[in-house]
Amino acid sequence: MQNTTLCHIEKDGKYLMLHRVKKQNDLNQDKWVGIGGKFEDKESPEECNLREVFEETGLRLKNNRYCGIVTFVSDKWETEYMHIFHSEDFEGDLKECDEGNLEWVEKQEIYSLPIWEGDKIFLKLLEDNAPFFSLKLVYEGDKLTEAVLNGEKI
Repeated sequence: MQNTTLCHIEKDGKYLMLHRVKKQNDLNQDKWVGIGGKFEDKESPEECNLREVFEETGLRLKNNRYCGIVTFVSDKWETEYMHIFHSEDFEGDLKECDEGNLEWVEKQEIYSLPIWEGDKIFLKLLEDNAPFFSLKLVYEGDKLTEAVLNGEKI
C-alpha cells in the first residue's frame, strides 16, 4: 500500500487541475486530478503536500487545510491512502509539469471531465467545507463499486 497527497488549489472559483497525459503506465492516464503524489521516507502528510505541489506546479502553499483521507481500493492497483488537502493561499508562478497539463478549471466543469467517479464525492465534500472525513472508494477497473463515508455506505 502507498500514501499519497492530493491538493485542490482554488482561485476565482476554479481548481488547478492536472490532465494526466505525459506519464507512462499511469493509473490516472487521461484523467483530470488534483495536484499531488507519493510520500517520501519520513514525510508527514503536510510535508508531502507542500513538496508535491511545489514540484508539480512551482507554487508555494502559504496555507492549506487537511480535509480528509481517502482509502482507494482497486482490483488492478495497490491500495492507496490519499490525504486530501485544499488551499486558496499560495504564491509563485505556474511551471510546466512533466506528468501532464496544468489548467485552471471552473469547479462545476470538473464534473464533466474524465475524472474518477469517486472524486465527485470528495469534491462535493470540499465544496461543502465538510469536517475532516474518511472515505473508502472501491473500484473494479475504472468502475466505482462501493463508497463508504465515515463508516457508512453511500
